[in-house]
Amino acid sequence: MIYKITFSCEEGDNFRLTLEADPDATFLELHKAILDAVKYTDDQMTSFFMCNDRWEKEQEVTLVEMESNFDYDNMVMESTRLSELMDEQGQRLIYIFDPMFERYFFGSLREITPGTMTGVRCVEKKGKAPEQLQKEDSLQGIVGKDGRADWESGEDFYGDSEYDAEDLDMEGFQDLSFEDGSMF
Repeated sequence: MIYKITFSCEEGDNFRLTLEADPDATFLELHKAILDAVKYTDDQMTSFFMCNDRWEKEQEVTLVEMESNFDYDNMVMESTRLSELMDEQGQRLIYIFDPMFERYFFGSLREITPGTMTGVRCVEKKGKAPEQLQKEDSLQGIVGKDGRADWESGEDFYGDSEYDAEDLDMEGFQDLSFEDGSMF
């Protein structure tokens, strides 16, 4: 059998990646084929998640052995074969390529066809993959233009220069006393 697995990403410019894989190939081989196809470095703690029909994460397959979740067995890419978790057309999975900001590719087992092959190979790549690592959280801006976190830049962090203790509403705090040890 040959698995045809397609990955896409909301961030990429019409990005789509199609790979063919031997069902006996490991998730590590799939991981390396993705990295090669999109020219990402192999220095991130990536992982795969098998998903249900609503893209909710289920079984995780990690790059290195991690502490086990009680709901699922601890599975490692190097020793987990694709056929152990993927055996039916339409199965969904997520590949997390930027763990810091949890950015990922959506994947689907598109076809299972007769035939033989070894390993995993890229058979089609369309569009441009997003940058591997996001340098700034678009909602929080935690990394400044100089590459340092906001608090490292020496600039005011969350307006702390405008802090005035008299602006605090003391209602509800009257009964608290640090002097008599009642807080501890």
